[in-house]
Amino acid sequence: MDGSQGDLVTHDGAFPFLTVLVLLPAGTAVAAALVPRGLSERATHVAVQVVGLAGSLATLALAVTIAARYQAEGGGYRFVSRHEWASNIGISWHLGVDGISLFLLLMAAVLFPLAIVSGTPRQRPRAFVAWMLVLEAGCLGSFVALDLVLFFLFFELTLVPVYFVVAGWGFERRGYAAIKFFVYTFLGSAFLLVGIVALAFVHEHQTGKLTFDLVDLTGTHLGLASQVLMFLAFTASFAVKVPIFPFHTWSPDAYAESPVAGSVILAAVMAKMGTYGIVRFDLTLFPRAVVDLAPLLLTLGVIGILYGAVVAAATKDLKRLVAYSSLAQLGFIVLGTFALSTQALSGSVLQMVNHGLIVAVLFIVIGYVYERRGTWQASQLRGLQRPAPVLAATFTVGMLASIGLPGLNGFVGELLILLGTFLTHRWWAVVATAGTVLAAIYLLWAYQQAFHREPDPQTAATKDLSWREGLVVAPLVVIIFFLGIYPKPVLDRIEPSVGVLLHRVEAATSTHQPAAASGPYSSSERARYKGAGSTSASGTGTQRASSKRDGSCSGPGPLPGATSAPGGSAVVSAPRGTAAAGVTEAARCAASDRLAALWTGTVAR
Repeated sequence: MDGSQGDLVTHDGAFPFLTVLVLLPAGTAVAAALVPRGLSERATHVAVQVVGLAGSLATLALAVTIAARYQAEGGGYRFVSRHEWASNIGISWHLGVDGISLFLLLMAAVLFPLAIVSGTPRQRPRAFVAWMLVLEAGCLGSFVALDLVLFFLFFELTLVPVYFVVAGWGFERRGYAAIKFFVYTFLGSAFLLVGIVALAFVHEHQTGKLTFDLVDLTGTHLGLASQVLMFLAFTASFAVKVPIFPFHTWSPDAYAESPVAGSVILAAVMAKMGTYGIVRFDLTLFPRAVVDLAPLLLTLGVIGILYGAVVAAATKDLKRLVAYSSLAQLGFIVLGTFALSTQALSGSVLQMVNHGLIVAVLFIVIGYVYERRGTWQASQLRGLQRPAPVLAATFTVGMLASIGLPGLNGFVGELLILLGTFLTHRWWAVVATAGTVLAAIYLLWAYQQAFHREPDPQTAATKDLSWREGLVVAPLVVIIFFLGIYPKPVLDRIEPSVGVLLHRVEAATSTHQPAAASGPYSSSERARYKGAGSTSASGTGTQRASSKRDGSCSGPGPLPGATSAPGGSAVVSAPRGTAAAGVTEAARCAASDRLAALWTGTVAR
């Protein structure tokens, strides 16, 4: 691994790990689509599934290799691949992974082969597996893209395969659900594109260089008004993708009408593209806006927790119950993200992975129930535990992990989120705690309705999980227990990147978190920020210094002393306000404030 500890960007030149990771499933998708058509229906199904499984397992092996070789010290990007793509308009093929994205990569790489094995239909298997692999490439690319246009392309690429998977292999109202999903998410993405272009143009005005590279754009200086407007543009898109209340109305229909594999990927992986986008881009690029608007997002997160729990308690549809339960769980992730403490943000990143694993188990088991009984309505199911004890036990693991039972993975993430939020935004944490109680109520009620009582004759004939079905859910159950009992290896890799990110927010906003809320990130991160005049570890609760609120230009600047040089390596930049900086404060402020004025319609044409 090249590069010093603490660099923003390091390189591993031996092999383009991330490029291959993204392109491998895309290439396998082509191979699946080209499986000969002269085979019998059964042979075609087996051949396509073997091709898809081979490609997704190879992707998983590469993701595991990346995780094994990953070095967490310094919290910077690793395995960086950077190549000029459309240099005349500032677009590059720039990929990198850090502790925030590493385990999202692993989670996605684990879930796609399981989704292909458990959900490949008999009808048109070539198209289904090909679309799933294209979707995998888009999801993985979104988690590693460090160029904003490249991220946007991967982010949008995922819409197409999901639309065709839902519309082609979904249930009765699949057409409505597919169109609703596409329209909502596509409209949200329009705001993201506007925000990306506006940010790049401001950066070009300040530096004379048009670029969409995240590392370069981190040094763009924005007034508060500009940050708020761009933050809202980015977050509108991410809020729809998550979804965050009240942008959630597409999700219950999409989750309920999707085939099993589609529900798993939508809820477990694609939702995390939204939460990841908030952490990666909002906190990095718009720290002042994040701090000022945190109460709004915290409130939306808490409303989502309570609203999702109440509606889940009132539904008898198991798939919709999991959909509204996901809204509540994602509310916890939003809560931890905008609590702006190391404990809470680390818990949020961990909970992204935890929720993906939990919801995958629940949707897969519900799919098995549907195959056996032809329904997922709790009112039409009873007594499944007696004829299918292994199936019932698997559902129980997912249910208890979602509730947050100690010893299972959901407990660790929720505990860190609530502890970290309590230290910085106490009353939001207190109200959110009610969500854990409500989760126990609606999930235990659903289990009681579907699995307890005396089975009717049709249910009594239900088959338990086969060995093949057991092999699909067994890895997820093992990981759920492992992360619940021993999450330290994961948190040790997450916390350095979270520490760097939060130090940047504090440096830009003159805020600090309580000492009890900060994690044990390495001395190298602390040294990088020492003397920045940004943080103080005394007192309780979040204390704000006299940060500017008049919209004047006081942009965050890059990570202290770090900006991007050609090739992606970290170099030392001159301090702001000096002649060596190359761009005067007046020019920065003029560009930033003019952009804000244009957006608010106050510039005379």
